[in-house]
This record gives sequence, C-alpha cells and structure tokens, in this order.
Amino acid sequence: MPRPAAKKSSPPATYREAYAVLARIAGELENGEADLDRVLPLIQEAQAAYEVCRERIEALQEALGERQEPAEDEEEEEDDEAE
Repeated sequence: MPRPAAKKSSPPATYREAYAVLARIAGELENGEADLDRVLPLIQEAQAAYEVCRERIEALQEALGERQEPAEDEEEEEDDEAE
C-alpha cells in the first residue's frame, strides 16, 4: 500500500535524522513502494536530507582541517556519470 504524500516539513535537524530519511526513501524507491505521483516529493525530501548530511560532513572536515577537494574515488564517479 503506498504511503500518503508527506506533509511539508522542515529538513531534518541532525545528521542521524537526515541519514534515516535517506535510508527510508532509498528503501521505498528500491522496493517499488512509491507510486509515480510520490516520486517527485520523495526526491525533494531526499535532496533536503542530503544537503543536511553534506553540510555536517563538510563542517566536520573543516573542523578537522581536512581538504575540501573531492577524493579521487568521487572524481572518478563524477567522470563516469558524465559519460
């Protein structure tokens, strides 16, 4: 049974909450639980959660003094996706 459309809510406040949102959405999409009308709202919700995760990771990297450049593996993945 498809889930009802999610209410507009604020993005997750923590990395853990955002990661849980991403995991839930991935599971829903992988299992074919989301009907076509629900895909766009799920993608928008996932984008907001991803942004929270990315910001937290970047802040941690900055605090630890790590470089902000993408790792070689990420660069290779981006190159593969562009082809």
